[in-house]
Amino acid sequence: MDRKLKVLISGTGFAGQGHADAFRAEGSEIVGIVGRTPNVLTEVAKKMSIPYSSTNWEQALTDCQPDIVSIGTPGGAHYDTITKAISHGCHVFCDKPLTDSADSAVELYELAKQKNVKTAFASSFRYMPHVQHAKRLIASGAIGEPAEAEFISHFNLERDIPFGWSHRKEDGGGRLNNNFTHMLSIATSVIGEKILSISGEVRDDLGKAPIVKGVHNFKTRRKHIPKDLNDPSLRWGESNVEWSYTVLAQLESSIATKPVSILFKHGGLNPRFNEDHIVFYGTKGAIYIKGHYGSGPLYTWDDNKEWKELPLPKDIAENHPKVDGDTECNWQCLVREFAKDIKGEPFTPYQTFKEGSLYQQLIDIIRKNDSWTDVLHLQ
Repeated sequence: MDRKLKVLISGTGFAGQGHADAFRAEGSEIVGIVGRTPNVLTEVAKKMSIPYSSTNWEQALTDCQPDIVSIGTPGGAHYDTITKAISHGCHVFCDKPLTDSADSAVELYELAKQKNVKTAFASSFRYMPHVQHAKRLIASGAIGEPAEAEFISHFNLERDIPFGWSHRKEDGGGRLNNNFTHMLSIATSVIGEKILSISGEVRDDLGKAPIVKGVHNFKTRRKHIPKDLNDPSLRWGESNVEWSYTVLAQLESSIATKPVSILFKHGGLNPRFNEDHIVFYGTKGAIYIKGHYGSGPLYTWDDNKEWKELPLPKDIAENHPKVDGDTECNWQCLVREFAKDIKGEPFTPYQTFKEGSLYQQLIDIIRKNDSWTDVLHLQ
């Protein structure tokens, strides 16, 4: 393919704008953007120099004739948008979660296969440089056979962030959809892509949030927290999703004789005492990465029984996009491989709707919260 790929963006917020920047960095042409709120849509299109804007998704598909559609809206709005895009023969780049339920996610995966369109699923923090370094080290046998790993994070999110899609299951909210997807992607990237078994427990420890108008960008929602939370005229919305989770999974590794146990522990509202971290333990050593998504630095447990910081290999550092923001960098990494695949160029395998639909099935299993065994009768 010797022409620029044409991309139509769905969503005017942080993700939609970030996707547009990522595709432009790759060399694609942003031919249009679609949003729900006319004045916001006009403002974003002008700011980003996007020539076409519309509130009608199907009309935009007809008018713009894109090669790719990029979905940067909350998960609850994905199904209809993606279905229409696939029917137009478009390749689809979609942020996590794929949809708000396992059944609809599987349906989109099957539809994409049937229509022979390529898909990308952006649980993309597997591209973090120190995660890539850990993957290389473990594959080389640096820790022996991988045995277990832990992903520990506490976000201390403000409880009074305005009520919105992140509070509602039907809109694709919840910490499993918007945190666990990244964590699981990192784990499978480093250990192995085959997930053997899973068990989990979730908890909604928020309850409610204030309803505030005018929030259009996920990244700036904190600015809209009401100054007077005791105002009797303030309306409140009820949360129906998890804000904390504990998940235990078993993954298959090509260099381990036994399944690798992975613990994922996340508290969306809980304060951290020490650093969030990711640790991979093996039969001969361990690798520790500081930061919930592996921002670094990376340390190894060496032969002297001490933790030693390792510098990032030059080739990994040079291959990572030079833009501000980890999320933005990782989008660019995924877009790069996705575009290569569409153009028929050599590419590194990336996550698709196959993983997106699998993750949604796993999230539905975890949310059932039925892995407990009643032991009261033993006491």
